[in-house]
Amino acid sequence: MAIEITIPRLGWDMTEGVFAGWLKQDGDAVAPGDTLFSLETDKATQDVEAMDRGTLRIVPGGPRPGDRLAVGTVIGHLAAVGETAPVQQAPPGERIAVASMPPAGPAVRRLARELVIDLRCVTGTGAAGRITPKDLQQHQRPTVTASPSAAEAQLESTRRRQPTISPRAKRLAVQRGIAWQELRGSGRTGRIRERDVREAAGARRAGSVSDRSVMIDRIAPVAYAPGSPGSAPATQVPITAIRRTIADRMLHSAQSTAPVTLTTTVDATELVRLRKQFKASVANEAAVVPSYIDFLVKLLAIALQRHPLLNSRWEGDHIQVESGIHIGIAVDTEAGLLVPVVHDAGSLSLRQLAASSRDLIDRARQRRLRPDELQGGTITVSNLGPFGIDAFTPILNHPECAILGVGRIQRQPVMVQDQVVGRDMLTLNLTFDHRIVDGAPAARFLQTLCQLIENPVPQLI
Repeated sequence: MAIEITIPRLGWDMTEGVFAGWLKQDGDAVAPGDTLFSLETDKATQDVEAMDRGTLRIVPGGPRPGDRLAVGTVIGHLAAVGETAPVQQAPPGERIAVASMPPAGPAVRRLARELVIDLRCVTGTGAAGRITPKDLQQHQRPTVTASPSAAEAQLESTRRRQPTISPRAKRLAVQRGIAWQELRGSGRTGRIRERDVREAAGARRAGSVSDRSVMIDRIAPVAYAPGSPGSAPATQVPITAIRRTIADRMLHSAQSTAPVTLTTTVDATELVRLRKQFKASVANEAAVVPSYIDFLVKLLAIALQRHPLLNSRWEGDHIQVESGIHIGIAVDTEAGLLVPVVHDAGSLSLRQLAASSRDLIDRARQRRLRPDELQGGTITVSNLGPFGIDAFTPILNHPECAILGVGRIQRQPVMVQDQVVGRDMLTLNLTFDHRIVDGAPAARFLQTLCQLIENPVPQLI
């Protein structure tokens, strides 16, 4: 019997993905481990591998690049030798797997997702019927007919139409006192979801003028009369899928954790000297030279071995202390903040860790990470030192126990044995979840890390 090829669930909260294209052709022989197709999620584009052997048979009218497909959608089969794959009969001119999508570029497709517009309902005015951003903007506006009364009736119908809302979101809105009828939903058809209500509740609680302005802009765009003071409208930046994911997780962290931040400075002179030695010893330009973050991740792993409670996660009804040390590295990408995880960092040598982190960072910026490479961390390292930042308050990457904010290394005059000498000073900012660990154990952990930084050679050589 032919084996179905379906859209896999690549993350615990994934419900759909964007089909990026087949990597095999219909009729090709497929072996276990061969890559079949690429699928884009909210954070990465992943090549999906075959688990079985057979001949690829793509369903008639199968998916095309850019199609959004629900998890579990059948897009093909693996047939044995001499076996015929099931054939789904479709009405003439129609596709089976997904509805036909009009031509549109990636930017237009992203904008359509953010505006919750079905491209199949939009008429393209570009070359060969291609949809343009202007077409999406025009689609949002109510159609005005030649009859004033008909136009007024359509506008009145638009004003009276209430958005749909999920039961959980409605229940939460009632509990938080949120007027959900005024919210703009992020669901595919404008449906209001639970995270929309949470976002509105968080903005209202902040209470600042700027936050209220953001909420007003979300509820109803402001129209400006031409020529009046302040007639230039504000620029509206569409919220991308990855930006919404980041916002949801940061808001959830702020609402569900008890964060406390400890800040200290440490003498990193020996660390700076050690890295210079590593750079000087590299003969091959292609060789990986450990960065300061690589040094810190390795020393952080050693400190976690001595303070295992910091190597844990809050899992709702229990604290899970991990046996392996898995450290996330915050990476600034064009798409937004991503946190790939260096798994089993404690078992890697410094050079192995440097090679692993460079690979993860490069693929994060290319959005080629696998979902498992973004999960399972117990602590994250966030480095703002290259931007001249000394101290800051990093936000916990829930459900991790802690996050280490790294400031810049700056040459400063320091008193050493009653003499003023120049030393390379580093600012560290440790935010931890007070539900998991108390202040004193967290302070002892940070103290151990500082001692390792001040004298790194015995641990790294």
